[in-house]
Amino acid sequence: MTASAPNGDGSEAGRPRSRRSALRLAGGAVAVAAAATACAASPAPTAAAAKRTASAARRPERTAGPRVEALLGRLTLDEKISLLHGAEDPEPLGQAGYIPGVPRLGIPELRLADGPAGVRVEKPATALPAPVLLAATFDPSLARAYGKVIGREGRALGQDVLLSPMCNLIRTPYAGRNFETFAEDPLLAADLVAEEIRGIQDEGLIATVKHFALNNQEKNRDRVDVSADEQTLHETELRPFEAAVAAGAGSVMGAYNKVNGTYACESRELLTDILREQWGFDGWVMTDWFAAHSTVRAITAGLDMEMPEGIHLGDALGKAVRDASVPESAVDRSVRRLLSVLDRFGLLDGSAGRRPARDAAAGARTAREIAEAGATLLHNRKDTLPLAGRSARSIAVIGPTGEHPFVSGGGSVHVIPDRAKSPLAALRERAGGGAQVTYALGEDVYGKAIPAKALSPGFDSEGQGIGAGETWRYDGKLEASAAGEWTFVIHYSGERPEVLLDGEELFPVAEGVGEFFAGGLVTAAPDGLTVRHRSLDVARGERRLKITAKGGDQGAVFRLRLVTPESRKRDVAAAVDAAEQAHSVVLFAYEDATEGRDRTTLALPGHQEALIEAVTAVNPRTTVVLNTSSATSMPWLDKTGAVLQMYYPGQEGAAATAAVLFGDSDPGGRLTQTFPRDDATHPTAGDPVRYPGVDGREQYTEGVHLGYRWYAAEGKRPLFPFGHGLSYTSFRYEDLAVREDDGGLEARFTVRNTGRRTGVAIPQVYLGPAPELDLDQPELALAGYRRLSLRAGEERRVTLRIARRSLESWDAERHAWVRGTGRRTVRVGASAGDLRLRTEVTVKG
Repeated sequence: MTASAPNGDGSEAGRPRSRRSALRLAGGAVAVAAAATACAASPAPTAAAAKRTASAARRPERTAGPRVEALLGRLTLDEKISLLHGAEDPEPLGQAGYIPGVPRLGIPELRLADGPAGVRVEKPATALPAPVLLAATFDPSLARAYGKVIGREGRALGQDVLLSPMCNLIRTPYAGRNFETFAEDPLLAADLVAEEIRGIQDEGLIATVKHFALNNQEKNRDRVDVSADEQTLHETELRPFEAAVAAGAGSVMGAYNKVNGTYACESRELLTDILREQWGFDGWVMTDWFAAHSTVRAITAGLDMEMPEGIHLGDALGKAVRDASVPESAVDRSVRRLLSVLDRFGLLDGSAGRRPARDAAAGARTAREIAEAGATLLHNRKDTLPLAGRSARSIAVIGPTGEHPFVSGGGSVHVIPDRAKSPLAALRERAGGGAQVTYALGEDVYGKAIPAKALSPGFDSEGQGIGAGETWRYDGKLEASAAGEWTFVIHYSGERPEVLLDGEELFPVAEGVGEFFAGGLVTAAPDGLTVRHRSLDVARGERRLKITAKGGDQGAVFRLRLVTPESRKRDVAAAVDAAEQAHSVVLFAYEDATEGRDRTTLALPGHQEALIEAVTAVNPRTTVVLNTSSATSMPWLDKTGAVLQMYYPGQEGAAATAAVLFGDSDPGGRLTQTFPRDDATHPTAGDPVRYPGVDGREQYTEGVHLGYRWYAAEGKRPLFPFGHGLSYTSFRYEDLAVREDDGGLEARFTVRNTGRRTGVAIPQVYLGPAPELDLDQPELALAGYRRLSLRAGEERRVTLRIARRSLESWDAERHAWVRGTGRRTVRVGASAGDLRLRTEVTVKG
C-alpha cells in the first residue's frame, strides 16, 4: 500500500480521507480481482434459483406513485443500474459515498455521509457525544434531539443520506464499535434508534440503520459466520432494526458478516422474508463498503445498492440482465425502492426545499445537554463528588485526556469539531480565579524528544523535513540508557517513514481498515501529525536505527519520540507529587477504540492502572474520569473516591464533565451495558465459540440470555449491573401496582427524592418469565423505564406501560410471536442489580 495514511483527525495533507477512499485503499486488490471475475462470481442460476429469482421479481411491491412509475418507464437499463451502485464524486465534499443521479430526468445526485455522532465530511460539524453516551440518558426525547442536529447539519453540509444510526446490540465488551451503538438490551436500543431516526428524517436527511444483522464484533467482521437460532435472532438483535423500520427509516445497510452460513448482503431470509415481508420495509438496502459478493444471489435476495462502487451491481448486473440471469423487473424493483424514498423526501419534485444553514450554537447546546445527561457516576465514596469547599479549591488534574480533549472514537464516527476545549481549561474556568488547579501528565501518549547525545549525527528527531520528490535516509545508532519497555512514537505527515531498530520494522502498515481507522485520540498529535506507537523490550546499550522517509508530492516532516522506563517513572513521580500537594485529584483515564479493531482486554491500556494505584496511594480523594468506549475492569476501584464514566463526550465534553464534577448537573446517566469484574467473568469469556469464533464460525450459544440476562441466569454478580448509575441525591421507590392494559401491562409506583438536592432518577421495570410458555426465557428482561428529575422532597406517581411485545416470545416452530401467559413477576428498581419493588400479575391469553 503506497498511498499515504490519513491524519488522526481524518485528514491527509489538510483534507479528510473519506471512509470510502480509506476502504478502497484497504480493499483495492480484492476489488480489482473481484471486478475481473464478477461474472464468474455470479454463475448462471440453477432452474430452481432462476424460478426463485423470477418469483421474487414478480412479488408486488407497495405502490410507488405515478411520479416514480413514470420515471421508471423513461429510464434506460444503464441509467437504472447507475442508480444501484456508488461512483466517484466529481465534486467531493469528503463524504463516504456518491450516487450520480440521472440529470436528464431530474433524478438528483446523492451524497452519503458517515454520521454516528455527527456528520463526517471535510468541513466542521457538531461533534456530538458517542451514541453509547446518548443511550446512557435513557431518554428517547434526547435521541430525537440528537438526530435533529445531525439531520439539519447533514442537509446543510450538502448530504442527502446519513449512514447511521447503528443499532447492533452490545454482546461482547471487546467489540471495537460498542461506543457507536446503544445498548445490550433490545428494548432500550429499539426505543432510542427509532427516535433518532425520526429526528434525522424530520430534517429531511435520509437515515440508514445499520448493520443488518449480527455485526457485533470487528474481529474478522468481513468473513465471520455468525450463527444464531431463530428465537435468539428475533428477540435480541432484530428488535431495534424492526423499530427502525417502524420509524420509517429510508435505508438499511447490510452487514459484512455471514448470518447462519450466508453473507448478510445475500441473505433472502434477512433482506426479503424478515425485512420486507414481515416488517413491511419499503426503502432500499445497500451494502456496507465493499460488502457485496455476488450479482445474481445478492439482487435475488433483496439487495438494492452496492457501495461504494459497482463491482457486482454495475456492469456485471447489466450483463446478467442481458443474458437473462436476472430479469429486468428485478432491477426495476430496486430502482423503484430507491426512487420511492427520494419521492417521499421531496427530492424528485423539489419540495424538499433549500438546504438550511448550519446552526452551530444550537448543535453545541444539544451536545452539552446530552453529555451532561449521560454522565454516569459509577462509584462515589464518602461524598468525594461533587467537588465543593477545599475539594473545589485545590485540584490536581492528571492524565493525557485531562489536557487533550477526547472528542470521539476512531473510524467512521470521527468528526471535525467546531471546537473542543480541554478538560483542564474547563476545570480551571469552573473552579475560578481563587482556586489552584495544577496539571501532571502521568501517562505519556505522544512521547518525549530523544536526547541528542543518544543519537549519532545526521537526524533531527524533532522535525526531520523531506523535500517534495526526495527520499531521505538515515543509518545511525541509538543509545538505550536503560533496559525495559520502550515505546517508540512517530509523528508524521504524508507517507509513514520506514523505521527499523536492529533490523525490525517498528511501524509496519496494518492490515485492512486497521491502517486507516486507528483511533480517535492517540493516533493524532495536537499539531495534526499522524501518530503511531510501538512498544517493545529493549536491552541497554547501542542499537542500530535505520530510517527511510519519502517527501511525496508536497514534501513531508516527521519526528521520532520515546517513552522510556526512566521517563515513565518521572511522569508518575510528577503525578504523585501533584496529587500529594492537592486536596483532591481528577484523574482522566482513556481507552482509544475504533472501527476495524476489537479490544483484547477490559483493562485500561498502557500503564494507567499503575498510575491510578500510585496516585490513590497518596490521595484517596481521587476521582477517575473514564473516557472509554465500553466496559472497563477496575482492580483499583476500592482505592478511589469516585469514578465517573464519560465515554467519548463530544466537543462539549470538557464543559459537561466540569459541570458534573462540580455538581452543577446531577450525573443522570445509567449503564446500558453490564460492566464485568474482569476478563474471566462475562457472557463470552473463555468461550471462543461465542467470541471471536472458531474456524470462522461464531455461535450465539447464550441464546436470549444477552448481557444482564446472562448474569441473572448464571447467578453471577458483575462489577456494575445494567442500569446502574448514582445520583448526588437519594430516592425511595414504593407502592407498586400492576394490571393488564390493552394487551400489555400497566405498572404504577411512586418515586420520592429523599435527599437534599434536585436529582435524576431512572426507575426501571423488569419482567420475569411466563410459567405457561415452554420456551427459553430470560429470568429478567427490561420492560419499561422513565427518566425523572425530582426536587428535594418531591415525589411522583409514575405510570409505565409494558407493551404487548414485552410479554411475548418468538416460537421458532410457529415462526411467530406467542404470548407468555400465567403468573409473572414484575420488579422495579434503580438497576438490574438493585430491584426494590416486586409484585406478580396474571397474564391472560
